[in-house]
Amino acid sequence: MLNSKELLTHTKGLSILFAEDHDDLRDNTREILKTFFDQVHSATNGEEAIRKYKEFYLKESKYYDIILSDIQMPRVNGVELVESIYNINPDQIVIIVSAYDDTKYLLPLINLGIEQFIKKPIDYQDLLKVLLNASKKLTAANTKEVVSKNTSIVKLNGSSTFNKDTNILLVNGSMVTLTKYEIIFLQLLSDKIGMIHSNEDITNHYSELNENLDIVNIRKLVSKLRKKLPENSIESIYAVGYRMVPNQY
Repeated sequence: MLNSKELLTHTKGLSILFAEDHDDLRDNTREILKTFFDQVHSATNGEEAIRKYKEFYLKESKYYDIILSDIQMPRVNGVELVESIYNINPDQIVIIVSAYDDTKYLLPLINLGIEQFIKKPIDYQDLLKVLLNASKKLTAANTKEVVSKNTSIVKLNGSSTFNKDTNILLVNGSMVTLTKYEIIFLQLLSDKIGMIHSNEDITNHYSELNENLDIVNIRKLVSKLRKKLPENSIESIYAVGYRMVPNQY
């Protein structure tokens, strides 16, 4: 049997829209969903579901986390609903509830990319397992998104970081003072970690910023900067240039 506490750890804070034209099934399922989800809304047909989907975005500035829908519904059926939702948000997670006579609709829905099917009559343990898997997928995706958005933080060797927005260098938790030229150099190398920047690239970059830095002074700059950075953070490529070494820890 599914551990309800485990499901709750992944679904709390999430929203779900359930589209189902059968009143008792819709009401009973909605009450179960309220136990786990922060926001639970329902629709009696596909047309109403599309309207509520758009209204939710206008109000919350985000889409429902999960859509749970029947196939056979009046006005707009489940296939048409999924097509409409994917036209709005291709990344939407959709779970379909289907009766045994709905098999002709399954292939189109699979091709559309829905998350999962649940057979009617609904086994609520199966439903909760599917919701757990979908919620875990959402949690992983959201975590990845947060990390990807925080691209201003560049991880150096060890526990050191350079913040490209604030120009703050932290080495083992302590802030290190940087000169103007050192900041420009770190900004350049940290834009593309691992990419080799030639001496010509570097001098041209400083020139574009109305600063002068020749090859001799590049070496001096790198020598001083290395004393402030974790070991092996900047690699010299003989007669070519320099690169920021990808984090090794």
